[in-house]
Amino acid sequence: MFRVKQFSLLFIIALILSVGAAARDIRTHDPSTIVRDDDTYWVFHTGRGCKSEFSTDLKNWKEGPLVFPQPLAWWTDAAPGTNLDVWAPDVIKIGSRYFLYYSISVWGKRTSAIGLAVNDTLDPHGAKYLWKDMGPVLRSSEADNFNAIDPALCFDETGRLWLIFGSYWSGIKAVELDAKTGKRIAAESPVHALAAARAPSTAIEAAYVYRHGDFFYLFVNWGQCCKGVDSTYVVGVGRSRAITGPYTDRDGNEMLKGGGTVFLKNSGRFVGPGHVGILRDGDTEWCSYHYYDAEDNGRPKLKVEKLKWDAHGWPVP
Repeated sequence: MFRVKQFSLLFIIALILSVGAAARDIRTHDPSTIVRDDDTYWVFHTGRGCKSEFSTDLKNWKEGPLVFPQPLAWWTDAAPGTNLDVWAPDVIKIGSRYFLYYSISVWGKRTSAIGLAVNDTLDPHGAKYLWKDMGPVLRSSEADNFNAIDPALCFDETGRLWLIFGSYWSGIKAVELDAKTGKRIAAESPVHALAAARAPSTAIEAAYVYRHGDFFYLFVNWGQCCKGVDSTYVVGVGRSRAITGPYTDRDGNEMLKGGGTVFLKNSGRFVGPGHVGILRDGDTEWCSYHYYDAEDNGRPKLKVEKLKWDAHGWPVP
């Protein structure tokens, strides 16, 4: 057995630093909301087959299995050429099952779809572990003014389930889902507009809605992702008393008219923060997002930190 007194102070410091480095070295892009299954936390993220990571302490993560080892047949029609490329998943537990929403898309086009897979457990060794394909939830084409990617899920104050989505073009949208099936409540149900880009830019995406107190908080990304240390992603936020808006920033500016308060921006090694998710775990709220590590050639990594709120009810980094 090791005895602490046998270690030099220098070695102990090095050990602590190495653990911290390991926690920072989890390479993720577009992370989902972190979800808990028993004593294990899971996050899913962009990658071929939809990648997963798991942890027991929100610090040290290990690689989990792919959600889709093989492409699904309906992907070819919805987004020709997508192969195994799965973007920006989000996951939510409804009852005893886990609902995982994800995007497939043709780069730079509105030829996109948001799909759904359901599992009874996230434990790959569990007897009931099996991702069941439920097909597309929402599709878009070049004929639409929105892009069906970047799904995020939120329950409203009455227990209704909403899908938040959108990227570029006319901005961020919301549609109501059936909490039993995970699908849209009706084929032609209303599409609610939540936020638009800040002119003259058209860049807005990676939306997430979180309920805290009397408000729903809408987080969005402005700027460009996917360029390492040259990424210009910034996270903005606004709030509303209704999940469908209108969302306004600290100064009362509507997010549909380009408003929004900056929540996260570049800070030291943390470049281009994006794709916020929030986990409420007991009495603690954890904010997760990816960043491009300026001290590691701009590689995308996962950051998890406690979420704080100021005296006026706004989230602060």
